[in-house]
Parts: sequence; C-alpha cells; structure tokens
Amino acid sequence: MTPIQDILINNKTTNSPIWLMRQAGRYLPEFRNIRSQNPNFINLCLNETLSSEITLQPIERFNLDAAIIFSDILMLPFGLNQKVDFKKDFGPQLGNLNLEEMSKLDEIDFIEKLYPIYKSIKKVSQSKIMINKDLIGFVGAPWTLLVYMINKISPKKELVSSFFKDEFLINKLLNIIEKFLKIHINEQIKSGATIIQIFDSWAGLLNEKDIPNYIYIPTLNIVNHIKSLSIPVICFPRNIKNYKEFCEIVKPDAINIDYNVNPSKIVNELNLPIQGGLDPKILLSDKENLKKNTLKYLDIFKDHPYIFNLGHGVLPETDPNMVDYLVKTVKDY
Repeated sequence: MTPIQDILINNKTTNSPIWLMRQAGRYLPEFRNIRSQNPNFINLCLNETLSSEITLQPIERFNLDAAIIFSDILMLPFGLNQKVDFKKDFGPQLGNLNLEEMSKLDEIDFIEKLYPIYKSIKKVSQSKIMINKDLIGFVGAPWTLLVYMINKISPKKELVSSFFKDEFLINKLLNIIEKFLKIHINEQIKSGATIIQIFDSWAGLLNEKDIPNYIYIPTLNIVNHIKSLSIPVICFPRNIKNYKEFCEIVKPDAINIDYNVNPSKIVNELNLPIQGGLDPKILLSDKENLKKNTLKYLDIFKDHPYIFNLGHGVLPETDPNMVDYLVKTVKDY
C-alpha cells in the first residue's frame, strides 16, 4: 500500500506524504522548454508522449509520493464538443453550447476524443519511477464545469447576470456533465489512476441556499460513483463556506483545504483525512519562512491523518529549489 493510500484507507497518522497541486507545470524549466515549442495547450494535453513526460518531471526531480496527470478539468467540455481555448494572460475561453448535440453525443466518440489522456495515464502508471507512488487522476466538480460551460470564461468574482435564468438548460447540462464525468473517471481508473481528486474551483461563488442543489447533490453522486469502483476520492471545494457540512454530506475519503482555512480550527472539526492548506505564496518567500509555515501545518496535523499539499496550485514564479526544500522538510519531519 502506498503512503497516501495508507492515510486514505487506513487513516494512518504516521508520516505525512506529500504531493502538490500543479506540481507538473509552469515553474519547471523543463516544462517551459516543452511549452515554448507547443503553444496550443489542448494539443499538449492530448499529446500522450509529452503529457506523460510532463507528469513525470516533478517525480524525477523531487521525492514526492504521487504524480498527478498533466491535463485540465476543461478537457471534459472539450470532449463534449464545446470549443475550448486557452488565451495567454487571460485564461480559458469557451464557445457556445449546443445542448442538442451534447445530448446525442455517443459515449464512444467522447472516449475517442479524450483517448490520448488515458494512454498518457497508462504510460505514467507503467513507469519504473512510479513504484510505491500514487497516480492521481482528476476531474472538475459538476458545479465548476457548469460555471465554465455557461459563463464561458473564468468568473473570477461573479457569474454572468443571466447565469441562473434558464433552469432547463442548467438541469439538462448538469445531467450531461454527470454522465460524462463518470465515463471520464472510469477511463482514468482503467488506465491506471489510483486516486481521483475532484476540483471545485468555484465552490465559493454560491450563496448558502444554492449549495445543496449545485454542490452537495451533484458532487455526492460523483463521489459515490468513484467509491463504487473501490478507488479513494479527494475533494477540493475551494473557498466553500462550510467544510464541515460538506464533509458530512459528501463524505469524500479526504478533503483538501484552501489557504484561507484556519488549520487549528479545522483539525478539531473534521474526522476524516485532511490534505493541503499551505499558501503557495509562501514558496515565493525564503527558506526560513517556508520551514516555519510547513512545520506549523505538520505540528497541527501530527495526530490527524494528513497529506501535505498546498491550498492551491504551485505558482509559475516559484523557484524549483524551494519546492525541493519543502519536500525535504516534510520528509525529515
């Protein structure tokens, strides 16, 4: 059993394993080298040779306990034939929705369109460097995907004013998202993913009254599906108003907390494994500050099942030497 699975399945409290969100990516010179020659992000995600190489880059550099497949949550709308572009210094831009076309989309066509992702997972899972390490597959939560697919750009602070206007569209789209999320998850697991993480990047946008319908119920359906396949599932409902309530209802195997959460408070509220929390900006400071903050999290969670991670992804301007120092600090604890 891997160190992370020991925590997710057995609730072990000895030794905190470590992996980082966005550990494969923009802060690594070897990634930037590949990216400079491959400007189209979607094509890069669909290049099984390069995406598997990128996934393994941080594993070759640092003593991490898991790889996370180099991909994107928006590969799902792309698989559903919605146009997806990534614009430099702007972020994702999605095309118009064709609900009728999506409703008729064949499962085989969807799998075929995303097939290079599954081949990449398989390639990574067969790498010798992955012995006793987990391979994390992931998806966007139904709510976050709904936001991108209707809003068409990152909402940052708010949704387009007409977002909730068409209830039929929302309900129909949620059903389509749920159906194809399950297919996407199945294929990742079949290809070698040993854990699935669900990213709900825009969980913090909703009013409390809307959270059950848009977050709890749809995410619970996905969590139950993953559990039925005997694979552990981690949820990251970023900036959600009530982590405790989320865990009691959705019941993931672990919860990733964001950096706005008070770790001393949350450790007493939750009785399931916790992951993450450290502000990625701390990696931009100095080693002394990084060590102090890392030890703070490790001390708080020393008697609680804990996987070390960040409260969001590694920032592009991060020095890889600081990541190395972080990993060593966690391993030496």
